[in-house]
Amino acid sequence: MFRQSSGAGCWTLDKKRDTRRENMTVCDPTTEAVVMEPPRAEGFLESSCGAGDIAASLDDGIADTANESSEEESTGEREDEIGAHNEVTSSTKATEVPAEQTSNTQTVNAQRPNSLALPAAAAEPGLWTSQGDAEVKLRMGDSGLAAETPLTVNQMFTSAVERFGNHTALSWKDGEQQKSLNYRDYYQACRTAAKSFLKLGLQRYHGVGILGFNSAEWFIADIGAILAGGFAVGIYTTNSPEACQYVAENCKANIIVVENHKQLQKILQVEDKLPHLKAIVQYKDALKEKRPNLYTWAEFMELGRDEPDAPLNAIVSSQKPNQCCTLIYTSGTTGQPKGVMLSHDNLTWTALATSRHVRLTNATQAQESVVSYLPLSHIAAQMVDIWVTMRVGGATYFAQPDALKGSLVNTLKEVRPTAFMGVPRVWEKMQEKMKSVGAKSSTVRRKVAAWAKDVGLQTNLTKMNQSGAVGRTPFRYHIAKKLVFKKVRKALGLDRCNKCYTGAAPITKDTLEFFLSLDIPLYELYGMSESTGPHTISLPDAFKLTSCGKEIPGCKTKLHNPDEEGNGEICFWGRHVFMGYLNMPEKTEEALDAEGWLHSGDLGKHDQNGFLFITGRIKELIITAGGENIPPVPIEDAVKEAVPLISNAMLIGDKRKFLSMLLTVKCQVNADSGDPEDELSPDAVEFCRKLGSNATRVSEIAGGRDRAIQAAIQEGINRVNEKATSNAQRIQKWIVLGRDFSVGGGELGPTMKLKRPVVVKMYKEQIENFYKELATPTTPDNPLPPK
Repeated sequence: MFRQSSGAGCWTLDKKRDTRRENMTVCDPTTEAVVMEPPRAEGFLESSCGAGDIAASLDDGIADTANESSEEESTGEREDEIGAHNEVTSSTKATEVPAEQTSNTQTVNAQRPNSLALPAAAAEPGLWTSQGDAEVKLRMGDSGLAAETPLTVNQMFTSAVERFGNHTALSWKDGEQQKSLNYRDYYQACRTAAKSFLKLGLQRYHGVGILGFNSAEWFIADIGAILAGGFAVGIYTTNSPEACQYVAENCKANIIVVENHKQLQKILQVEDKLPHLKAIVQYKDALKEKRPNLYTWAEFMELGRDEPDAPLNAIVSSQKPNQCCTLIYTSGTTGQPKGVMLSHDNLTWTALATSRHVRLTNATQAQESVVSYLPLSHIAAQMVDIWVTMRVGGATYFAQPDALKGSLVNTLKEVRPTAFMGVPRVWEKMQEKMKSVGAKSSTVRRKVAAWAKDVGLQTNLTKMNQSGAVGRTPFRYHIAKKLVFKKVRKALGLDRCNKCYTGAAPITKDTLEFFLSLDIPLYELYGMSESTGPHTISLPDAFKLTSCGKEIPGCKTKLHNPDEEGNGEICFWGRHVFMGYLNMPEKTEEALDAEGWLHSGDLGKHDQNGFLFITGRIKELIITAGGENIPPVPIEDAVKEAVPLISNAMLIGDKRKFLSMLLTVKCQVNADSGDPEDELSPDAVEFCRKLGSNATRVSEIAGGRDRAIQAAIQEGINRVNEKATSNAQRIQKWIVLGRDFSVGGGELGPTMKLKRPVVVKMYKEQIENFYKELATPTTPDNPLPPK
């Protein structure tokens, strides 16, 4: 959900929330853990995947002036869920918050508190654990959302069934036929899956690995594993057999659920190294071979269909909100993946807090709908597609497996979701496609589009600066909306969508402004796997460009060790903070300090209105040989904005005498494999033509082969260097690589986040060439003399 924190697994989203309570069925047992508010420290003063083709022609260009009517998109705010909440007594005890602590945001000048000490044996639960079968103390407040009664996944699900039983929960295409499950049948399917898992030998606190693309079976396996007392464990579909083995072994997986024969082969290659594995289930396609303990999905579900309810009921009733139910494995950009332990309360409370904060509508009033396409092994997709949607009785529609290779826009146009979450690369691909289509439009249409975008940007910037205050909308805005904005939204399938989010990785200001100019504000979210997804979220009436918003109510932020400009490490507190890393006490102690604050590793600051801005990542900071600390992302983004041909940019310079940069250019992507190809993208070709270059391939540009392109890139870098705050922040050397970065190539993680250590290893030779003691200032690879 979420701008993934530049590191471990983070994202971006936030907003104000009505704290009225809802009717909720709460069953025993309740947790006996003591609950706490954050302590006040002495001295405290108190944030590439491509969407593919975006509608083949965007209805004859984005500025079609034909007298065509389209349905008005829903832009009105929806009311929060209404309903009185029956008071439920709980055995939880709340620790009083010091009276002096009144602010949600704290700025910390003190040293970071010592890490948490190992919990004493047999002591009452602490704020963290690294043991899968342990309990933790919940970080509850004494009022508002932080004081909401803790729930297990089963309790939240049964409440959804009671309120939304006949509403569509899941929907997917089976060939040309649209199929669906309502909430009542969805829940029963999860219970059947749970009984099947138990019959196959699933043990308490052991994993069920799920390896495949988003589907109803993925959701049912996930929740079935939780109901049966195991851990739901998503595995990235891009993982190698060895990476799958690590995750399965780490969580002691008893059962692994795979999508198809391709994913099955990965598990079979390492099966003999998985001592806890008892069965494999394949949920798509017919089995190509029969093997012991290998089941089709139909065979698997049949196992539990006639099993008695009592054993499952006993397990479900023994579950507590402060126990682990889900493991999210970090992408492992700096070592082996860590198993982020999330409790029932982490999931159910975050779903409640997020849905209230972003004002999602209860299905009994108007049903929300979302499209599931991002990797479900990532917390962002799980929180949006499974938990938040369940909380309000929304409908989740499954995209096709080739969604990120081109078919996503078709699904969006069919579903017309009311909320949509996209990682930055999805929005960037949409932007590139629309620019490409727009460039082919007639002169009149291009002029109308340019006029409308200028009106859209100015109107929305004014609205943003007024912080949602009601003001007069210019008449020209209504004209632009009719001529352009409504048609663009319809072509993208976003005509009903009034909540478009971006997260899981940083997004450029250029892309934010592009969509804002089309009257499609993108609301940034920020958080981590370790914060169950969102920590801050931007809202329609509370957002700033490049900010990731404000805290979700019930959560708190402090900035640790801020510098003179107010930049400090962003730390989180709230019921969304994870339990700990499975079997990794030392890593857990590094993430959580002695007072229980989660240290994100991200640098950020607040403006005067409390908006959080991410300014860098501590581990990514470049410390030059001269001792200057330089955050790379702002410089990389500036280069990409200055030179539209650039796809990826990575700054080099740690422990070096000067900065250098690796660049890739925009190219076509193979529709089947998702790998970058040698052919330039249409907008890249257009850029080259404007410069008088005939290049159509990456290989014609890489390494300085095209002088016109080389000069244009240098000119753009010169403009970036002119704005540098010091000579140490100027880019001295650069090179265009022969291939764009990709997930398959290893340079990007599953959420398209740059894996810097991997890139440094892959391009070690090119990097070392930057720093050879040779004075060759006029060569293409060394366009500037050393400083």
